[in-house]
Order: sequence, then C-alpha cells, then structure tokens
Amino acid sequence: MRPARIHHHDHRPQWQLAHPLSALRTAARRAVPPRGESGGAGVRRHFASVVPVLIIAAVTFLALTGGTGMSWLPLLAVGPALAAATSGPWGVLRIGALAVGLGAAVGIHAGTSDRELAIVLSALSAVTLASSLAASLRRRREQVLAAVRSVAEAAQHAFLKPVPATVGPFQAAVRYSAAAAEARIGGDLYALVPTPYGIRLIVGDVRGKGLPAVGVAALVLGVFREAAYDEPDLLDVVHRIERSLARNLGPDDFVTAVIAGYPDADRMELVNCGHAAPLLVQDAGVLPVEPARPTPPLGLRALADESPVLQEVALADGNQLLFYTDGVTEARDHEREFYPLDERLAVHLSEEPSRTLAALHEDLLTHVGGELHDDAAMLLLRKPAVTTVGPVGSVGSNAVGEPVTRCPSRPVAAE
Repeated sequence: MRPARIHHHDHRPQWQLAHPLSALRTAARRAVPPRGESGGAGVRRHFASVVPVLIIAAVTFLALTGGTGMSWLPLLAVGPALAAATSGPWGVLRIGALAVGLGAAVGIHAGTSDRELAIVLSALSAVTLASSLAASLRRRREQVLAAVRSVAEAAQHAFLKPVPATVGPFQAAVRYSAAAAEARIGGDLYALVPTPYGIRLIVGDVRGKGLPAVGVAALVLGVFREAAYDEPDLLDVVHRIERSLARNLGPDDFVTAVIAGYPDADRMELVNCGHAAPLLVQDAGVLPVEPARPTPPLGLRALADESPVLQEVALADGNQLLFYTDGVTEARDHEREFYPLDERLAVHLSEEPSRTLAALHEDLLTHVGGELHDDAAMLLLRKPAVTTVGPVGSVGSNAVGEPVTRCPSRPVAAE
C-alpha cells in the first residue's frame, strides 16, 4: 500500500497557470501504473500512460505561445481519448479534468468569450465522459480475457501435464509455447509417463492449428497414455495410436510424432513417424538421430503402406536427448534464416535440463524477434553421469559415438 500523502491546500483555482508544470507532474504521476512491472512490457505501459499528459502539455504550450489562443484547444481532446486505450475509467477522468482545467485557463488567458469557451469545454467534457465509458468497457473485456486465459492454462495443465524434474533414471524438462498466445495451447503435444515397461514418452505435432488441432492432440495423448501402460512392445503402442486415428481423423489430417521408451539400462527405443529427428548429446557432440527408414506420419499409413520401424539408441551416463517440434527448427529471423537448433543446443548446454531449455527458449525468441508464428515444444532428457573408474570408452556407444539402430524383423501388423 502507498503511504498516505499530506495535501496542502491553497485557495487559488486549480486551473490557474501560476504553476502549470506542477499540475502536469501530478497528473503524470497518477497516470503511471504502480511499480512492480519489469521488462519491455512494463516500460511500454508506463510510456503509453504518460503520452496523454505530454500531448495535453504540448497543446497548452502551443496555445500560449502560438498567438492563436482558442484555435489549439480542441486538440486537448486527444489526451482523454488516447487515455481510454491505456488507463482505467478514473485515470481517463483525471486526464480529462486536466484537459478541461488547462483549456479553461488558456481561454481566460486569451480573453475568449464565455460562449465560445463554454462550447469548447463542453466538447472536452463530452469526449472525456465517452472515453471513460470506453475505458470501462475495455477493462471489462480484459477481465473476461484474463478469465478465459486462466481456463486455458487449467486446460493446458490437464491436457499437457507438467513433466517432473526427475523421472526414473532421467532428469527431465519441457518447454512449450503456443502460436495462439491468448489461448496458451496449440497443436503440439508431449507426454512423459513411467510404466511397467520403463519410461515412455511422445512428442508430436498435429497438422494445422487452433481448436481442431487441440482436439486431435488430446486424442493422441489419451490413446498414448493408455497404450503405454498396456502394451509391452513399443511398436504396439504406435499401432494402437494409428488405429484410433484411422477412426477419428479426417482425410487430410495427420500427426508427426516420435514415440520413445527406455526398457532397460543404456538403451532407448525410438519410433519416428515422420517427425523431426531427436538430437543426441554425447562426447562426440550433438548428433541427429535419423530414422533408419522413413516412416509416414500417424494417420497416413494406409496411404503409404509402410510400417513403423523400431530404432535403438545407445544412451550412456551423461548423455542427453532432445525431442522437439518443427516450430523450433522452422522459426525464421528477419532474414528468413531457420533457427540452428543443433548449434544453439551445443552453446546453451548445461547439466540441468530446465536451465538448458530456458536458455534455448530465450535464444529462440531473440532469433524470431520476440513472437513465434508456430507452436513450439521441446522436451529434454538427461541421464546423470555416474562417477566410476573404467576404460575411456563409455558403455552404450561405439568408437565414433554414432547411435546404434536396429530394424525389427516383426513390423506392426496392418489393419
């Protein structure tokens, strides 16, 4: 709470121009919102709140020095009109009162007739009242929007559940940004669940945006969470998702996804269905885990007549695996250059996945100029290093640090 102020009153009219700068400073202080905001948004909000006062001051100065008197006074209405977009109704009334008071003072100083002055002041008062009403309506819409956003956040937590910092043998972190910023949710999806068959996860991207994409993403996640607990074989999990999508997707809809499992130590299983290749971080550097054989996205298998392929990746202590969606790698800067995720991951890499993703997210926003135009999700797993004494080569990686892949002899049965 602000400390109470002691007001010293005098008997001079408030519109008297003996100390006009003092009145302007007082109005500016009232127009500026309370402290506590940080960053560029707070600076812009403060500046926008002061602009109406500056406009009123400029018009008053021109009216006093330009020698035209009343000709400038109608421009005082710009102050309360602009304040309606940045301040609340009471803030608009204060700005309007300042405009009316200074207008009256300038009119009296210029020797304007009472009738002409009354018309100008009445117009200023009418604009102030209309602007105050507009500010009140804007405030109500902002409150409704805030309520909608809070509901969207609750839906996101139910739909995209938070990933714990530690899952099984892994440290984990996730970062998600929706292109529809007001909705906070979009068509990208992720889930990380412990099951009787080890840790299993999915990261995917639904074709399209908006509510239809959200509905498809919710369907995929629901089927995945059930199948991940029920199916011992990771390929059967993919098969369950494919069957569900075949019944519910439209002819032009599909989902790219990577489904992964960690059945035992030092081995990660991957099934890549038309998705961006995960990035493996090990001693040899950042390596993309490309699928051994291209597999169509989920929902398009009937058209391509291709079965998914199981891929095994050696995962030693200290290795990290980054899953992401194309909203990250296809983000462009002002020169239309794509975001170099593998290079930037090597720069921002740390032993804490949450810190790594936070740095990558900030770097991504800097690359695009502050606003993403597509949903973007990143999920990072790190297998903590175990302090042991042994040979130089680490278990689970070959001499050159390439991931080990295997194509199973038993593909998923067709529908």
